Amino acid sequence: MLKEFKAFILTGNVIELAVAVIIAGAIKEVISVFTTKVIMPIVGHFTGGVDFSDLMYVLSEAVVDADGNVVTPMNAVMYGEWINSIINLVLVGFVLFVIIKAYNKSKKKKEEEAPAPSGPSQEDLLAEIRDLLKK
Repeated sequence: MLKEFKAFILTGNVIELAVAVIIAGAIKEVISVFTTKVIMPIVGHFTGGVDFSDLMYVLSEAVVDADGNVVTPMNAVMYGEWINSIINLVLVGFVLFVIIKAYNKSKKKKEEEAPAPSGPSQEDLLAEIRDLLKK
């Protein structure tokens, strides 16, 4: 059983999957920072300075006592964070689409460069058989 597990772990597909997961984590971090630090300020500028991460629907306000301590915290639906996560999803999907498209394009070039098989073609062989049958 240990040998089977070792063979499974050392196959190319598992190693490629592990590399893909690590790269996906790095891409997610880059896209997340790109969204929050680059895209959202631009979107906020064109929407009148709105920061989506601050958008919320307050269900109940926070209750504060006389000393300024919060007795009951505010209860709110933070839909701005959800909008940010949707934008992150779209950007990550687009980046992965571009990566896969480039990968497929490079893969097609390798398939096209495959050398033609050596030896007679199918037509030559059929012509030879025809000539032999005529004799």
